Amino acid sequence: MPLQPIREPVEILCRGVLFDMDGILVSSMGSVERSWSKWAGMRGIDPEYACRIAHGVRAIETVARLRPDLDPRQELALIEQIEIDDTEGLSVLPGVHALLRALPTQQWTVVTSATPRLARVRMELAGITPPARFISADDVAEGKPNPAPYLAGARLLGFAPGECVVFEDAESGTKAGRAAGCTVVATTFSHPIDALGAAHYLIESLEQVSCVELVGALRLILAPKTEH
Repeated sequence: MPLQPIREPVEILCRGVLFDMDGILVSSMGSVERSWSKWAGMRGIDPEYACRIAHGVRAIETVARLRPDLDPRQELALIEQIEIDDTEGLSVLPGVHALLRALPTQQWTVVTSATPRLARVRMELAGITPPARFISADDVAEGKPNPAPYLAGARLLGFAPGECVVFEDAESGTKAGRAAGCTVVATTFSHPIDALGAAHYLIESLEQVSCVELVGALRLILAPKTEH
């Protein structure tokens, strides 16, 4: 039986928080799917298949998987520009600003499969000030679902992976966070629950998360979804 969204409040003590970007901080599903569909059409690939495997994975690895005969760096530059140019519908997701305001700046960062340029563009368009340092596709040799990105994120903050909470929305990201040894909280509005089995907890959005700053630590409270 797949993991189900929480029904009772959950408290998690941690020291660091690691956020995926797309689907956690920024609503970008439309841009992602339009961009990958456009690139797939240019390269003779089924757009639906390209979109299905691109979520939560570094573009350079997706390109290499779909068209191993092409120069991955050139194709990465192309898809990056297509995504940067497609800003329609980009917006901050519910609960993000309130949670980021509650977190000490030195105790959270972003761990994204996007390139640094694309990540900055998307966060800024969504009204999020990018952290001074974050982990992007350029910072690791292997992307999600490999644990390397979240290991790098924990190291960047100066905490052990077991002291960090990961917020993710995609299967590859939940697997990466779990393999890194972090506590993984997944949101359920963008991907099916049965794909998020690597998470420890499921919530619908960051609106259900609050933070209390303690001496040297953080208390994250996950609240059940409120029915209206």
